[in-house]
Amino acid sequence: MYYYQRLRDMREDSDLSQSQVAELLGISQQQYHLYESGKREIPAHLLKKLANYYKVSTDYLLGIKLHK
Repeated sequence: MYYYQRLRDMREDSDLSQSQVAELLGISQQQYHLYESGKREIPAHLLKKLANYYKVSTDYLLGIKLHK
């Protein structure tokens, strides 16, 4: 199971519904819900589209923290 907390956080911070984000991605609300809840892994092309929309990196959306 995958969990993408930042997908939900970014959506809520932008005052968007799951349906609105799904429309942006060209998928159904149900499919987006599966990604956001971690029941399905989000495809790279959709992750990239969200990163561009929110103006953040894909690493940020995935919750990756780089250690130096």
